[in-house]
Amino acid sequence: MIKLSWGDKWQFLILLGLMAFLLCIVVTPTTAKTPEINSLQLQISRPDARDWLQQGKILYDEGQFAEAIKVLQQAVDNYRYQGNKLKQAVALSNQALGYQKLGLWQQANQKVQESLQLLESEKINPVTLAQILDNQGSIQLELGQAEQALATWERAEALYKQANHESGIISDRINQAQALQVLGFYRRSLSILSDLRSTLQARPHSLTKVVELRSLGDTLQLVGDLAQSQQVLQQSLEIAKNLRSTAEMSATLSSLGNTARIKQDIPAALVYYQQAAQLAPTPITKITAEINQLNLLVSTKQDSLAAALLPQIQTHLLNLPPSQSTIYAQIHLAQTLMKMGNETQKNRYTAQLLATTFQQASDLEDKRAQAYALGTLGSLYEQTQQWSDAQTVTQKALILTQSINAPDIAYRWHWQLGRLLKQQGKIADAITAYDTAISELQSLRSDLVAVNRDIQYGFKESVEPVYRQSVELLLQTTTSAASQENLEKARQRMESLQLAELDDFFRQACINAKTVILDDVVDKDNPTSAIIYPIILPQQLQVIIKIPQQPLRRYVINQSQQKIEKILEQLRANILEPDKEEEVQLLAKTVHDWLIPKEIEKTLATSQVKTLVFVLDGDLRNIPMAALYDGEKYLVEKYAVALSLGLQLITPKSPTSAPINVLAAGLVQPPKEFPQFRTLPEIKSEFNFITQAGITTKKLLDAEFTSNNLEKNVNTTNFNVLHLATHGQFSSRPENTFILANDGPINVLQFDSLLRRQDETRPTALEMLVLSACETAAGDNRATLGLAGASVKAGARSTIASMWHINDKSTAILIGEFYRQLVKNQVTKAEALRLAQLKLLKDYPNYTRPGYWAPYILVGNWL
Repeated sequence: MIKLSWGDKWQFLILLGLMAFLLCIVVTPTTAKTPEINSLQLQISRPDARDWLQQGKILYDEGQFAEAIKVLQQAVDNYRYQGNKLKQAVALSNQALGYQKLGLWQQANQKVQESLQLLESEKINPVTLAQILDNQGSIQLELGQAEQALATWERAEALYKQANHESGIISDRINQAQALQVLGFYRRSLSILSDLRSTLQARPHSLTKVVELRSLGDTLQLVGDLAQSQQVLQQSLEIAKNLRSTAEMSATLSSLGNTARIKQDIPAALVYYQQAAQLAPTPITKITAEINQLNLLVSTKQDSLAAALLPQIQTHLLNLPPSQSTIYAQIHLAQTLMKMGNETQKNRYTAQLLATTFQQASDLEDKRAQAYALGTLGSLYEQTQQWSDAQTVTQKALILTQSINAPDIAYRWHWQLGRLLKQQGKIADAITAYDTAISELQSLRSDLVAVNRDIQYGFKESVEPVYRQSVELLLQTTTSAASQENLEKARQRMESLQLAELDDFFRQACINAKTVILDDVVDKDNPTSAIIYPIILPQQLQVIIKIPQQPLRRYVINQSQQKIEKILEQLRANILEPDKEEEVQLLAKTVHDWLIPKEIEKTLATSQVKTLVFVLDGDLRNIPMAALYDGEKYLVEKYAVALSLGLQLITPKSPTSAPINVLAAGLVQPPKEFPQFRTLPEIKSEFNFITQAGITTKKLLDAEFTSNNLEKNVNTTNFNVLHLATHGQFSSRPENTFILANDGPINVLQFDSLLRRQDETRPTALEMLVLSACETAAGDNRATLGLAGASVKAGARSTIASMWHINDKSTAILIGEFYRQLVKNQVTKAEALRLAQLKLLKDYPNYTRPGYWAPYILVGNWL
């Protein structure tokens, strides 16, 4: 048996779990969503020297999991012969732990189920049963059975409560929070974590509290609450210092390093990793911290410091005994070395290191580690252009992943195989490999967003390129025969990419509303709309257009991504300058001609298209499409304009005579704690204009606009439009996306939970969300992701927002006209916005520049 006293067992598993967890962060994309501290090993009567359970524990501790499983099987057989069901169940549960470490989840699940079946008729200590259930929940989550895992951990928690076992209760609450996150119940997850933090504050200082706080800090990091994560981890560190526990200090410093790295606080992360290495009590924890440090130095181009650290790591590696932790440390080192340049001597060392790693993984019968080692070796061969060798080892790695059902790593090697086949001119086979990689990614949708924001496993590096390269391959190989099929598949890939970006933004799969295909809307419900899909590729801009009742069309602009992005950057900068209107028109015409060439303009006119719906890609999202210029007119003078996230949207609702009811909240005077935000005196005029349009409006102004009061009114007021006139910011990171209330910022995640409650208490969807004074974060090229995310998470059919903050008097005029057109003429939302923008452009000489009227954009349902 793997057997320790509760305190020792807890600390041992925390250390082991966090060590593996850290390696998981920086080495592999394993979806170990629960800290391994919760795969608890069980207590039983004191063993003697012949106890198979104790021998199994020793082997497990040494990382020899396959051997531990064999020894534990002897324990199972022995206790079955003796008729001792309790010890037999314990041995089976510990076998499950070994299978978990080897990534053999089905076998692990089978063993833990056998264990629980044996205990059905036995009267046992509730803590023992709870620990087995903890193990089962961990396995269920790894198998994608999040609901079952949640129920299992809730049952385990009840058993711990029965035994008044506070540490067990805390660990299961942390587990439940992670399961809820995977299921998309973000508000419930954060509520549990907040309660846990309060509970832990009241507990006396102890090593157990250090570990519990660290686990909580890691989980807060997991769900993207980095500020809270850092605070909790700092508290864990301080207690560890007071208790003089260098082991716990080292572990917590590593966690702090991970959080700092995710926050892009590179100097702090390096210091944390250095301190973790200095205090590390074991060689493996020391070298893990050193490799983390090396990887960060390489990623941030600090080459001289990296070169100085490398020999020290190589020396330390020589003294490490083979174990799973050693294997992943070596793989991580190899991956880091591959980023340090393409020198022959370094490549030779890396290849030898991976060969040794593969042999060690084979000796330990760890197929998952074998697959990583082989796949990484394939990456090295790809880097050195040894295409045939790279393909051979990559295919072997794929065979291994298929034998253990590991789609989280299989997609990487399918993607790698696709790249290799493309290099060898095997285009059809390459497309098939990319198709498989994306299929694996989509099957992992919830799992991908539940893992940490690992730099190695970052979305931009390890997920987005799979989609983009696939689309590039499809579009560059399109022939007339396969044109429609490939165009359709390319569109679907870009849609999947947009949804994946939102999932990554919120750390959860967030598009759960009923959706419809945009083509159906264009062909049937609103045949005066067309959809434009620009796709930015490295050497081309490809544009796909859907015109009502017609097949897809495509055309190619032979401009490099670098040149396109440079022009878009210039346009975005100039549009905000008062004396650059001529430059703006020149650049806006260039972009107009890219997206809507003359032959397409003619077709749009023939088809009587009145609304253009853009599904934008990359830096195009930073440009207001209404400001595009054809040499004589701005686009808004000819078409209503809307943005969409992809081929799907929340079920559309055509304009009707149903009354509009607005819940409006505004902040004229920002709180004193936020001097960077100026007053917005015209908000009162803005609200008056809404009322003058004949709209029933409930107003929360200044002191009345607090987060609690907004939530109260969301739950009690009859409204279908939420209008927020206040400072706010959209960012590519949810923690930096917020609106400002009188009592401080309301983060987009809190905002989401607030509106979810409205959705839970009212059957009708939020028709429209209006954010009239927000802006996208300066210098953040993906900031509009925060705007799109706010719209989707609010469950709103449509969102109107400003891309940058502008004169609040012109805002009041535009917003008032928008509502007036919507009510008086019952036009579509897109047309109402167009008419409001034209009012500024045509009727107000001071506001004719695009910088005043163009930044208002409509996202989502344009009807």
